[in-house]
Amino acid sequence: MRAGGSGSWVFQYRIGSKQRRITFGSINSIPAARAREQAVRFYAAVKLGRDPAGEKTADQRLVNETVGAVLPAFLARQNDRLRSRSFIEVERHLMLHAKRLHGLPMAKVTRRDIAAVLSAIAASKSGATANRVRASLSSFFSWMIREGLIDQHPVAWTERSEETSRARVLSDDELRSIWLALKDDTYGAIVRLLILTGCRREEIGALKWSEVNLDEAIISLPSERTKNKNPHEVPLTQAAVAILKEQPRRTLPDGSACEFVFARVPRGFSDWAGGKADLDQRIIAARKENAKQQSRANAQIVPWVLHDFRRTLSTLMHERLGIQPHIVEACLGHSGGHRRGIAGVYNRSGYRAEKRRALEVWADHVLALVEGRKSGKVVPLRAAGLA
Repeated sequence: MRAGGSGSWVFQYRIGSKQRRITFGSINSIPAARAREQAVRFYAAVKLGRDPAGEKTADQRLVNETVGAVLPAFLARQNDRLRSRSFIEVERHLMLHAKRLHGLPMAKVTRRDIAAVLSAIAASKSGATANRVRASLSSFFSWMIREGLIDQHPVAWTERSEETSRARVLSDDELRSIWLALKDDTYGAIVRLLILTGCRREEIGALKWSEVNLDEAIISLPSERTKNKNPHEVPLTQAAVAILKEQPRRTLPDGSACEFVFARVPRGFSDWAGGKADLDQRIIAARKENAKQQSRANAQIVPWVLHDFRRTLSTLMHERLGIQPHIVEACLGHSGGHRRGIAGVYNRSGYRAEKRRALEVWADHVLALVEGRKSGKVVPLRAAGLA
């Protein structure tokens, strides 16, 4: 009882030589008869060797130790271990796709919780995305087990989604629609460069000014920024150079120069989902208007992703632009079959001149589609002395 008249029910017991107490409610909310029933349950637990007060403290601690509270420590560890691109993917998986788990006590996450997250991702994104998120969650919960934070692995035995092969090649009409629907903003500049260069998303999104040489019209990506961990030179066409020259030199809050071309934040541009969603809406709106003018019913666009630009570039260079396969592979930054075995030991050519001519042919093809004219450079790339 307190001097002000309030009071609480307390059960006092002994564990070994120590006196313990547990408070379990106000006298105003719990009648005496109910309090005695609870005291009997506590008494029985003590006789069985349990510690009610200790269990209550442990339960309160577990409630506060949520998935969201522990994630920063895991991500900090992964940031030191993973390559930049891999870390960005893991961070997005856990912070965005698995956000519904953040408020759960980490020791209370069940296999059913994980399965619900993965099923939702598979339905809204793809089976491949669900499997990548599953792998990131598995690494996270494995780390918690090693740290002694949990005892069970809730990701174990969850279902892997079926993955379909990526075979999407954009049609001429789709490529033109995408280009024309782009705004003259940061996302629009990035996507146009992705189309013109065939680079991977993060290679352009996290592009640094130190990697760009506008005088020589080339991007030089270091090994830590490429998927195969080999340096990659990307020749720039006139259209690509013009896009980069239009980009402002950004500054950080302290007034110092920003190293990234397209963002002020660490690791470069990040609003991929927002930019893509906005672009898709503009494409659909344009197609609806065209369908209305031409009395056509279908104005929808088949789902596509930014990585489809690389596959489209490769396919059209091979099939329609007459570019030799090893030059196409060099443009994409692939090691390729011509680099394997003993050939890879002796052939160290970067094919800079050949790649430049190939990308100029590709840029002319793209701009011809956009402008509604015939391409003037669609010829086999066989330079004198190289046939």
